[in-house]
Amino acid sequence: MSNGTEVEFRNVGKIFSQGKSQVTALDDVSITIPSGSIVGIIGYSGAGKSTLVRQINGLDTPTSGQILLDGRDIVPLPERQLRSIRRNIGMIFQQFNLLTSRTVAGNIAYPLKLQGMPKAEREARVKELLDFVGLSDKGRSYPEQLSGGQKQRVGIARALANNPSLLLADEATSALDPTTTREVLELLRKVNEEFGITIVVITHEMEVVRTIADAVVVMANGKVVEQGSVYEVFSTPKTDTAANFVATSLRNTPDLVEAEALHSQEGRLFTVTMKEGAGFFHAISEVERAGVSVNIVHGGVTTLQSHSFGRLTVRMTATDAAGEDAVENF
Repeated sequence: MSNGTEVEFRNVGKIFSQGKSQVTALDDVSITIPSGSIVGIIGYSGAGKSTLVRQINGLDTPTSGQILLDGRDIVPLPERQLRSIRRNIGMIFQQFNLLTSRTVAGNIAYPLKLQGMPKAEREARVKELLDFVGLSDKGRSYPEQLSGGQKQRVGIARALANNPSLLLADEATSALDPTTTREVLELLRKVNEEFGITIVVITHEMEVVRTIADAVVVMANGKVVEQGSVYEVFSTPKTDTAANFVATSLRNTPDLVEAEALHSQEGRLFTVTMKEGAGFFHAISEVERAGVSVNIVHGGVTTLQSHSFGRLTVRMTATDAAGEDAVENF
């Protein structure tokens, strides 16, 4: 059982020179990723997500700030020491990055061969990993004979070969269909639960964060604009960027076309946030007793980190004068 690596960014900045101009890719980024957690880093293209990953594994050096792995600042370390640290970090890629000339077993064995593990030990480790990712019958197959989901399972097995304590998944499910994405995310959750490995998931898909992460960091223009538990960010997003991502995942408010159709009918529409302990049904029963007809016309309720959460669009139609007052004051 591995003890996952704690990752901490302290006021990290990264500036690239492009000709005579400078581009700020990371702007005063401060994040703590606890040991053994799964944290989603989400943002649109150009937000700085991939630059951030390259700082964690030492493939790029920040312009300013500190990056601590288990309390040790890796920024000033020479390449020789960084190579040693990278052996403890597994990488999973969007396009799988498998060696087409090697079998599945050969791909998984490759990092073990590089570190000089004896052949018998290597073969035993490859078999163990193939069993773990559900590909025990594919060891002799080549990458082109596999589906996208199977390729990513091989990528995960290869990333686990050296028993890392930190796993970086950079858009690992972007090339997969929804069903396969779910299967791969379930496998990553299993990796986290069984081995205690810290997992950093870089994505532009809020559904990925919702499915797997304990916490989420929202990035825009190189800055961290919001961070917190998945439940906190989903239930009460504080920025437009986070709110837009949440809307793509939960689909619990009407889109423009649906809203126009709903507004064309009689009554007034209200969007109500539904949380545990919020007393939604009590509030509805109160206005119904006051002479108001209430209909739920749109919405969705989901479970986030064992908490129920949702948004409901309700139509309220007054049936008498008391009802008019109740709707006005709802």
